[in-house]
Amino acid sequence: MRKFLQHPITLFLTLILGFFVACQPQASTQQTPAQSPTASPTVSTPVAYVDRPLTASPAQLPPLPYDAGALSKAIDAETMRIHHDRHHQTYVDNLNTALKDQPNLQNLSIEAMLRDLNAVPENIRNTIRNNAGGHLNHTIFWQIMSPEGGGQPTGAIAQAINQTFGNFESFRKQFNEAGGDRFGSGWVWLVRNAQGQLQIVSTANQDNPIMEGNYPIMGNDVWEHAYYLRYQNRRADYLNNWWNVVNWNEINRRFQAASQQQARS
Repeated sequence: MRKFLQHPITLFLTLILGFFVACQPQASTQQTPAQSPTASPTVSTPVAYVDRPLTASPAQLPPLPYDAGALSKAIDAETMRIHHDRHHQTYVDNLNTALKDQPNLQNLSIEAMLRDLNAVPENIRNTIRNNAGGHLNHTIFWQIMSPEGGGQPTGAIAQAINQTFGNFESFRKQFNEAGGDRFGSGWVWLVRNAQGQLQIVSTANQDNPIMEGNYPIMGNDVWEHAYYLRYQNRRADYLNNWWNVVNWNEINRRFQAASQQQARS
């Protein structure tokens, strides 16, 4: 080998080849973590309440913040009683049953479970998705309505709606259209997306926008059980009347909570 390298031409070619190989880009052995397409600066923010996550140990039905008949400008008392006392209670009961032998999941918030459904055992994943989602969605829903609600939005949310949608009437029209276009059962939402922008989205069944990395600021339930006793198949009438009970004070609190989390991220 030493004699081979001592030959001038061979030595020169060897040095050139070594230099060329050394200058080539080398494949890295370090794997880049996969980036989640739904990553959001607000993923750690509680969404059921602005100041605390929704517990699963055990899940509990929250009381209505008003009498069942208090929202009669849009929703009749019997619908409210059935919706809250039966439908929402069923989501809570089914969720607790599914989590009965899952102490690790019980220690998570509802929000954490829904943000990482792949970590939920496959045999109960769909049950958790539907019932934890139903529990979270309705917990938000009761709060964003009020007997003193309705009218034009005020405060920071009003300014943000005007900046994004032009004016409140345009926003309301687009929101109602999205709710009317949801085929079958689901929800229509105003969210703050991962880019910090307001956006109207619709979700199927009991899916919540946090499953796509969005923060739900307000939402309307367009399952038939939310309106059928009074409106039957007239979902558009329900969507129009619902604005008479929208709790803009609570929606402002939710918008500001999402904005503050975005600023800290």
